[in-house]
Amino acid sequence: MRRNPILIVDDDDGIREALQLSVEMFGYPAVCAAQGAEALEQLATIPRPGLILLDLMMPVMDGWAFAEAISQNKELADIPIVVITAFTDRASALPKAKRVLSKPFDIDLLLETIRQYYRGEAP
Repeated sequence: MRRNPILIVDDDDGIREALQLSVEMFGYPAVCAAQGAEALEQLATIPRPGLILLDLMMPVMDGWAFAEAISQNKELADIPIVVITAFTDRASALPKAKRVLSKPFDIDLLLETIRQYYRGEAP
């Protein structure tokens, strides 16, 4: 059974790696990008993600700009986005977000969130 990947977009290497390990531990494939522009490039080459885990504060293209860019693409606009940020008070400005998780993230809440919002083949 082929599973759609979860796209992880975060500029912090440690957090990105921790999220990737967690996602893969739960049985989902993961694809990572260090900022929004890189994530947009990834979207052109990978299978459609079942979920996007998105940081907000990143260089080059931040989470708000990335979310806006995919919302303009009708093939990508309905991919669920979960924001994972240290700036939860600013996340309300991203209305497309299904949920906002604070950093450092809680592993049990992350799994619950993935199970709730992931769109694709479930493990």
